[in-house]
Amino acid sequence: MSGSLGERLWTIGRRLFYRLLQLSSRMVSVLLFSFRTEGRHHLNFEGGAMLLSTHQSLLDPVLVGLAVNQRLNYLARKTLFKNPAFAFLIRVLDAIEIDRERGGLSGLKEMLKRLQRGEWVLMFPEGTRTMDGMLQQIKPGFIPIARRSEVPIVPIAIVGAYDCLPRGTKMPTRKPISVVVGVPIQFLDYGPLDDQQLLKLLSDRLVQLHDRGRELANAKPT
Repeated sequence: MSGSLGERLWTIGRRLFYRLLQLSSRMVSVLLFSFRTEGRHHLNFEGGAMLLSTHQSLLDPVLVGLAVNQRLNYLARKTLFKNPAFAFLIRVLDAIEIDRERGGLSGLKEMLKRLQRGEWVLMFPEGTRTMDGMLQQIKPGFIPIARRSEVPIVPIAIVGAYDCLPRGTKMPTRKPISVVVGVPIQFLDYGPLDDQQLLKLLSDRLVQLHDRGRELANAKPT
């Protein structure tokens, strides 16, 4: 009984911490980076979802978390858990540990489990951060999980984060950042496609969202 109560309190505490961190970070991002979001209305649905975002900087997981009202599950490589303080933080945020040296099988199983029970998982299908701020080639690693979970795929483009914190820098500079959320791709639409067709569909959507994000980032505040 006490264990069950402790688990419930731990879950409630994590959710409250996540929401407080999200709200405070949104205010800071708007003030410092003129943070803008478009397309959030596309996320008004129930059930699990796989969010596939472009990858511009180390800020990206936080930026997507600010743009999306729903609680997200993040993927984190095993080495990030070596620091006890940081490990505690990302565990509170429900990070999924990925051991790349062993193929990440246990992490992929956990990801599938969370998707099937109606949670949302964020992935970066480019695999690594961009070198020039532009979209890189999309990798197929997300496809098996998407097909098995049958959840909607939500394309997301981040623009401006590369200018704010490019590779090789440690401190961000004040540049406008925008996050654009696209129309979810339903399983009924992508299920019949082969892998190459799905990769092209996702890549085309991300290019369109990236172009829209550049317009938002360059627009003057009204």
